[in-house]
Amino acid sequence: MAASDKLTDKAIKAAIKAATEAGKARKINDGNGLVLEARPTGVGWWRFRYWLDSREGMLSLGVYPDVGLKDARERRDDAKRQVAAGQDPSTERKVAKAARVARAAVDRLVDEGKPVPGTFEHTAREWLTTVHQAKVSAGHADRTRIRLEQDAFPWIGRRPIGEIQGPELLAMLRRIEARGAIETAHRLKDSCGQVFRYGVACGLCERNPAADLRDALQPVLSRHHAAIIEPKQAGKLLRDIEEYQGHPITRAALRLSAMLLLRPGELRHMEWAWIGTENAMLTVPATAMKRTRAGKESGAPHMVPLAAQALVVLSQLRQITGTGRYVFPALTSKTRCMSENTVRSALRRMGYANDEMTAHGFRAMARTMAAERLGVAPEVIEAQLAHAVSDALGRAYNRTQFLEQRRDLMQQWADYLDRLRDGAQVIEFRSA
Repeated sequence: MAASDKLTDKAIKAAIKAATEAGKARKINDGNGLVLEARPTGVGWWRFRYWLDSREGMLSLGVYPDVGLKDARERRDDAKRQVAAGQDPSTERKVAKAARVARAAVDRLVDEGKPVPGTFEHTAREWLTTVHQAKVSAGHADRTRIRLEQDAFPWIGRRPIGEIQGPELLAMLRRIEARGAIETAHRLKDSCGQVFRYGVACGLCERNPAADLRDALQPVLSRHHAAIIEPKQAGKLLRDIEEYQGHPITRAALRLSAMLLLRPGELRHMEWAWIGTENAMLTVPATAMKRTRAGKESGAPHMVPLAAQALVVLSQLRQITGTGRYVFPALTSKTRCMSENTVRSALRRMGYANDEMTAHGFRAMARTMAAERLGVAPEVIEAQLAHAVSDALGRAYNRTQFLEQRRDLMQQWADYLDRLRDGAQVIEFRSA
């Protein structure tokens, strides 16, 4: 066996001095693979030479005198034990260094309050930016982000996504249920399920635990927008609108809410550029409709035939707001549209409580009464309400073949509203 532990501190210092004087590096051997390379700079580099799987390796053990002779031998012995176990000490050192760098990066992210790769929050934010925002509207994506930030990240955000199990996810959702936000709990469960599915696709987790919670949450009780659907009550509402003593712009918004079957957001964002008086047609751009992001970007506009009564209201309104962009500008600034609370507040001032009538309730009123009282085909009403249908062919059919029927519907509905408002006897027609 080759001799080991040959060197002394005196011999090392002499070798370094000789290398400095000669201006040339020299190596001295301590045995068992430990070598010191004395350099002209006045230091020595410890090296460990080893063989593994018939391949030579060289491992740096530090610099003399920072690493003394005793420490160098201990490091050599540790490396020899790795070689004996079939491990390459050079590779192990690189792995350990990478782990330290990764841990330092994680600690830095934690200190900065940022999500760590591989955690639920990091995966969720990546899903939000790469998948969710490309599929839904900006408002929808923002609401999803807020739900995750408020109710998910504080509890499971820093957990590795692959370690989260169903009971842990359910405990998080139970906290939301406990404050009575049942619908929010269901929406968050669905969002988490999409995050987990994204994690599975990216190899960050093996399964989606949200799928196991299908029947674990309290059911959402269906809530409908309050609406008046009885003819006499509807007639009184229409008379109250005519007698409304508030701003004329608000009164016009109330009248057109009843006539046009638009969503409240579509009505208040209405622009004069959308209105064609020659063809009596309101063309709502796809970007202003309640659709997915793809539907907003590439979908067809929504056509709203204008009854004669609607054209009269718009003609009167043009004299007030026609020089601006919006048909219903904010009362404080023409550069912004009417507030989302304007029509609702007007209904409250007229004496209609939130559980009696809402701005959205005008659509429900039209949908129910046009079918039950006027006998209009439900599919025609649904097309005019811009409700989504199950397939692309159906959507195209609604936009084209039903246009004339919808024109008849809108005039028939406006005439019916006039009769209700005037208190005339209303003959009910029911579809077969």
